[in-house]
Amino acid sequence: MMLNTLIQFYEALTPQSIAQFSQHYSVDAYFKDPFNEVRNLPAIQRIFTHMFTQVDSPRFIVLEHFEKENQIMLIWEFHFRGRQPGMRQDHVIRGVSHLKANAESKICFHRDYWDATEELYMKIPGLGLLMRALRRTLSA
Repeated sequence: MMLNTLIQFYEALTPQSIAQFSQHYSVDAYFKDPFNEVRNLPAIQRIFTHMFTQVDSPRFIVLEHFEKENQIMLIWEFHFRGRQPGMRQDHVIRGVSHLKANAESKICFHRDYWDATEELYMKIPGLGLLMRALRRTLSA
C-alpha cells in the first residue's frame, strides 16, 4: 500500500476529490465512526460529502502513522469551522483511524476512534453545560 499517497489524499481532501476514493478503497469497504456504520464505497463517499455540507473548511492533518503488513494506524487532527449557532469558531477533533488493506492493497476496513463527548458534545452550548456537570458528578 502506498501509505504516503493515502495520507496526502486525506490531507488534501476536497468535495471534488471524494470521487478518487475508489483509487484507495475497495468497492465493499467497511467504515465505522461514532456516527456512521456503512459497507460499500458509495456510502463511504456520502459520509465524506456530508462532512463538507455540515462544516466549513474541514481538513485532516495526519500527525503520526504506523504500518504493519496490511494494517495502518493514523493519528490525526480534524480541523473545521462550525456552521451552527454557537459553534461558528474553529474546532479540532483528535482521533485515530485503523485501516486494513485487502490483497489488492485497497482499504477494505476503516474504523475511526474519537471521543464524541469530549471533542464535540462538550462544545455545544447548553449540551456542553449538561455534559460538564455530568462529568463533574461522575468523576472520582
